[in-house]
Amino acid sequence: MKDLSVCYRAWEEEYRHVSWGGPRPVSAVEKVLAPGSRLLDAGCGNGRYLLPLSKKYDAVGTDISVNALLRARDYLEKSSQVAGCVASSITHLPFSDHSFDAVICYGVLQHLFGNERLLAVEELTRVLRPHGSIFFEVFGTDDMRFGGDEVEKNTFRRKGGIIYHYFTEKELESLFAGFDIEEIRSVKTEKRFRGELYTRHHIKGIVRL
Repeated sequence: MKDLSVCYRAWEEEYRHVSWGGPRPVSAVEKVLAPGSRLLDAGCGNGRYLLPLSKKYDAVGTDISVNALLRARDYLEKSSQVAGCVASSITHLPFSDHSFDAVICYGVLQHLFGNERLLAVEELTRVLRPHGSIFFEVFGTDDMRFGGDEVEKNTFRRKGGIIYHYFTEKELESLFAGFDIEEIRSVKTEKRFRGELYTRHHIKGIVRL
């Protein structure tokens, strides 16, 4: 990874103060994946998806930030839930080949450079079992925050080193070219800020080996 130490420090600082915000919906996963399946939350942060997933699946979360993982463990313990929490980069996962039935990767690929996104998908492919699925969500190019200090095409550096890349649907189709694409769709919502309306643009997807 480019500037791994800078990236690590930026995320450690981010998770010193980021708020919990409560668990996030995982209905997209529950509709597809059988209870008890082994699942990886790649880039789990402070556990907002890992906590609800742990109630139904054999779940493991990984993140580059130790601070994030400590918070995730705390929330799991407070809810009397169990899930693995492992510190690692998504480009170098410490798991054997074919270890998981599915991977969720929500809000993670957007924080990588182009070469890192390719490495991440290679790693996710490696740890997936045959016919396994990846569930992902990223920022799209019509998002209100698009722009800034551009370091690669549609990629901007913010907050002491954190990278933000904004995707198109075609770009994601290319990134996951080795998969059967079940869904790649844009979700646009309006957000009012200081009296002005702005667009939030996310792209959600499910792909299968």
